[in-house]
Order: sequence, then structure tokens, then C-alpha cells
Amino acid sequence: MRLRSRKLPRDAVHHPVFARFYARVSVTADLKGGIASYREELLSGLSGRVIEIGAGNGLNFAHYPGAVSEVVALEPERSLRQLAVRSALRAEVPVDVVPGAAEALPVKSEAFDGAVASLVLCTVRDLPRALAEIRRVLRPGGELRFFEHGQAAGRALATAQRVADRTLWPLLFGGCHTARDPLAAIAAAGFEMGTYRRLRIPETGLQVPSSPCVLGVARKPFTED
Repeated sequence: MRLRSRKLPRDAVHHPVFARFYARVSVTADLKGGIASYREELLSGLSGRVIEIGAGNGLNFAHYPGAVSEVVALEPERSLRQLAVRSALRAEVPVDVVPGAAEALPVKSEAFDGAVASLVLCTVRDLPRALAEIRRVLRPGGELRFFEHGQAAGRALATAQRVADRTLWPLLFGGCHTARDPLAAIAAAGFEMGTYRRLRIPETGLQVPSSPCVLGVARKPFTED
């Protein structure tokens, strides 16, 4: 596959301090916080060629089913990308880790059977543009699998999310915005919503702005409106 040159720089995202923090915390969350089971659910049933947006340190790679023939994993942050390359070497399916940003995917249109967005739509700078790009690179009928932070249902936590997003939270957590509504954004981008479920991380105990999440699937329509 030939990757297309785009205008964004190779390292469009640079969060070295957060990258080191995330690399440690994410592994612990997978092992002790149950995140690994959500990754398994997210990727179950995928097949063919898949593009993963914002692969981080590559924790999804171990969960791709054998029916996946190739994963093109984009990660714009250099430190995380280096860790993702190491994870790719241990994966049971072919994984190609490349630099790139969600708003300008360096791949051909309608080239993939599936796309994966895992805890990344909260961080992209231009969410509508990123989702439009994901839709562009999916074949008609292709699936978008998503596992994302979501807008809280309760008023108190929703208020806390908005306050966090306007103050230090994005600076501390790699550009994360907890109050975004991924379901509404995905639908607005022209995807057909499939099944999804809301969940809370951690399942018990104190809730934080990033606790409300949603996991599900959407599809690119076979025909354009």
C-alpha cells in the first residue's frame, strides 16, 4: 500500500511527558482495571484490512482476531509510536505502525474493511474532520469500532467535565476533552449507528471526568445520500 503525502508534519502531536505517563498507566489499567476485556470486545469479529487511529503504545494489537489480514496503525506522538512498533512485533497479525494524524489520514480512499478508534476521539483537534477522514478510507459497509470517553448523563459530572475541559485537563492528559459526545459526532459524520453500550471506568468507586465511556460499532453506508 502506498501512503500518500499530506500537509501535516510527521509529528503533528508532541506530548512527551504525557506519553511516558500514559505508557505506564495504560498497562496497569489493562491488567488491573479491566480495560483489556473492553479491547477484546471492541475488536471481536473484525476481518480484512483495518486502520487504527491513534494506536498509542499498541495495547490493542494483541487483541486483533486472526481474520484480520493487516492493521495500519497511525500514531502521531513519537514516543508512543516507538512503543507501538515494539508491540507490533509481538502481535499475531501483521501490524504496520506509521506516523499520521486523524485529520489527514495518509491512505487511499475506501481502502479498509474496518477502522478502530480507541480512547482517541477525545484528543483529536478537529473531530468532524477526523471522522470524515475515517469515513473516506472505509469501504462502503465498513465498520467503525469505537471505545471512547463520553459526555456524562448526570448534571454534576457533566459540569465537572466542562470545567475540566476548559482548564487543566487537556494540558495534563495529552489534549483529552472529556465532555465530547462521540455518539452524536459519529452520527453527524454520516455513519449508521449499530449497537453500543455505555460503561463506567472504573466500574465502582469515585468517578472522574473520564469515567463515562461508550463502546460500540457504526457503519459507513453502502450508498451516499
